[in-house]
Amino acid sequence: MTTDSGKVVLDIPRDRNGSFDPLLIAKYQRRFPGFDRKIVSMYARGMTTREIQGYIEEIYGIEASPGLISAITDAVMEKVSSWQNRPLEPCCPIVFMDAIGVNIRTDGAVSNKAVFVALAVLPDGTRDVLGLWFQANEGAKFWARVLGDLRNRAVQDILIAVGTG
Repeated sequence: MTTDSGKVVLDIPRDRNGSFDPLLIAKYQRRFPGFDRKIVSMYARGMTTREIQGYIEEIYGIEASPGLISAITDAVMEKVSSWQNRPLEPCCPIVFMDAIGVNIRTDGAVSNKAVFVALAVLPDGTRDVLGLWFQANEGAKFWARVLGDLRNRAVQDILIAVGTG
């Protein structure tokens, strides 16, 4: 079966009479659109792999292995990582930089962290989120690291930098 994250091999049980009917994925169905998006959405809301597994079993009445859920979320994390490390435009006329405090679940505990955002207005007038960085709190040293990261990703000119403090 082809999902949004790639191919998944299904092991469908068979019986002599051919009377088994899968519940979630119909016989001969090769594409299940949106399922990966739902899993990623639950993961983004802070649900653990086991919680997602329980929810899918409760709602759809099927078992989804933690390995399948991890494979789907790992595929998204690869896309996020490639987005975060993509090359940027060399000239960003205006860059807005700020941080927002959010509650993030890590290792089963919820903690307050700062999400640093750099938003650029490009020469053609379009906006581009240059990146998101997570840190315990906001400070000048971390912003210097963010700017160094932007420089390493090909940004050469920032004409106006807008920030707080």
